[in-house]
Amino acid sequence: MGRAVPLSLVPELTGAALHRALTPMRTAWRRSWLYRRRLRGQLADHIVFHPHDAMPGRLEDADALLRGRFRFHGQTVEAGQGSIFDAPAPSRAWLDALNSFAWMPPLALAGGDAARGLITQLIGQWVARQTRYSQTGWAPHITARRLMNIFSHGRLVIVNSDMMWRSKLFVSLREQSRMLERIVGEAPDGLPRFEAAAALALSGICMDDSPRRLDSGLKAIEQEAARQILPDGGHISRSPEALLCAYRRLIMVMDGLSALDIEPPHGLINARDRMAPMLRFFRHGDGALALFQGGSEGDPRAIASLLARDETRGAPFQHARHSGYQRLAAGRSILQLDCGAVPEGELGRGAHAGFLAFEFSSGSYRLVVNCGAGGPAHPGLDDALRATAAHSTLTLADRSSAQVIPAGWARDLLGPRLVGGPQHPASRRSETGQGWMVEAAHDGYASEFGLRHERQVTLSPQGMKLTGADRLVAAGKPVKGQGFAVRFHIHPDIRVSRLDGGGVLLKLPNGEGWRFRCGGGELGIEESIYLGAGQVRRTEQLVISGTAKDVPTEVAWVFEQIVA
Repeated sequence: MGRAVPLSLVPELTGAALHRALTPMRTAWRRSWLYRRRLRGQLADHIVFHPHDAMPGRLEDADALLRGRFRFHGQTVEAGQGSIFDAPAPSRAWLDALNSFAWMPPLALAGGDAARGLITQLIGQWVARQTRYSQTGWAPHITARRLMNIFSHGRLVIVNSDMMWRSKLFVSLREQSRMLERIVGEAPDGLPRFEAAAALALSGICMDDSPRRLDSGLKAIEQEAARQILPDGGHISRSPEALLCAYRRLIMVMDGLSALDIEPPHGLINARDRMAPMLRFFRHGDGALALFQGGSEGDPRAIASLLARDETRGAPFQHARHSGYQRLAAGRSILQLDCGAVPEGELGRGAHAGFLAFEFSSGSYRLVVNCGAGGPAHPGLDDALRATAAHSTLTLADRSSAQVIPAGWARDLLGPRLVGGPQHPASRRSETGQGWMVEAAHDGYASEFGLRHERQVTLSPQGMKLTGADRLVAAGKPVKGQGFAVRFHIHPDIRVSRLDGGGVLLKLPNGEGWRFRCGGGELGIEESIYLGAGQVRRTEQLVISGTAKDVPTEVAWVFEQIVA
């Protein structure tokens, strides 16, 4: 694709340009006296239900906040003498976190007079500055996260609060909820829109001022669940972390309905029962999630707490056909393989070109991983981490099998969307004498090089041996002589060393050892990085490199546990 913009994006670019051109008029209308009168109505005077948010806050974050340091996404701003809401924001992500009230969970966890005083002060400052609509503070997904934080963590400050402060808060909550009802569909597609729908439903549950808004919220979240939660329980973005976040928000809504003795819509029950097994599908032995499509590991305790709520205890699929993943599990070993395509439209903003990449763990330790995502904390790394080379799969001619829209006017309008990639990914599984085998293929390199990547993996019945083969086969007129590299990114907790007889030894923290051997290319050990838990950690990768002089070209490899 080079730096050209695909012609297929022209309609979306036109729509995005028109939407941006009309933004000043839309903002002016929503800030007008006449529009604001439409946000008036019955006023709630208390929170009927405080939903439990399973994602834990951190006491170290509360300590920093009490010292005047607001840390979001790796960036810190000192509050100084004035309000933090008047301080220059280092990034849009930091500003979004501030306006989302991301500071409430850790302060509520800390408790005490100091935390209560700071939360009261910050809410008062925001309400005083945001009496009218603004693009930054009132965006639907930002409003949604702010409302959910107030509903979940506001008990500390709302009970026994000053009557004037309390009155201003509930006037603001009424206007925010009514505004959200009008603009919920404007939230970015995917998880942000799911969160906006969930917050709208929660606003009807947690405040008893509008039964109509509860109906509207339940209709919105049921509609988003039907659209975003796939038949196998995965999220339409194909991101395990997005699935976790959507499940967390759905559980909050379901808890609220239960507290009010309201029967949940069938669509929500059905979505919940599908999502839980899919979350188990993505878990490694350490209880956290595999790193696919821009997701992070997540908090194992929070994941376990959420899954403990699943009464059906559904076992995960072995082949998540609609989500585009395969899973092999035997003994203490788990392998997850990405066999899907690039998510469509806006959902591609966080997508990764990790086609046929896999992660592999033994017990509670990860051996083979993907590098993870830069995200708001490391934006300078994000484009590189979304490329194929940052995943445990094959790269051809040092090219990514799909590309992020390059910097420029198109990216400015549509965001850092991933485009290109496989048009016809495929996979199938079968049981052999050596264990369960998965064969998968993608044509992400076919248009440029006339080559298709095929990968075959087999996990032994005891989970002590993983064998694989990667092939480049003709898909049209092949361009021969291209260099390739098959990469296996190793988790930073694993020690990597050469073996005298050839191959590599992987030593786990518990003393367990695995031997890696290969054929069909030259084996090297190179530097890599890992961002599974948000921190940049240095690690290593095994790289089998060669040249596709003939077609087909094949590389074979094996991970085998060393038995003492």
